[in-house]
Amino acid sequence: MSTTTATENPPSPEGQRASKIKPPKKKAANRPSAKRGRTKQDRVLALLKDGTTIPAIMRATGWQQHSVRGFLAGVVRKKLRLNLTSKKAETGRAYRIGAGKTTKPSKAATRKAR
Repeated sequence: MSTTTATENPPSPEGQRASKIKPPKKKAANRPSAKRGRTKQDRVLALLKDGTTIPAIMRATGWQQHSVRGFLAGVVRKKLRLNLTSKKAETGRAYRIGAGKTTKPSKAATRKAR
């Protein structure tokens, strides 16, 4: 009875391919990719600069109404700290990014106010 070990057998072609696979390159986290193009966030911000309604944002992105509202509150107001204003118009409520960024009080300042 003869036994063979792994060192006696030549590596299989599958094993050779697996060793040649390179790990993916890491991207810089804060640098936008040139290949990415215009994102939905970019499109929404461009619409908001001119003033737009929620249905117009829904058509531009394919999002549902609650997703647009969440984006306006969570990303535009909180994350990007942009001054988002709304005004009642004939066609509905129009949203616009105002001039400058909003100032957000620190957590320590809000605790002291309580």
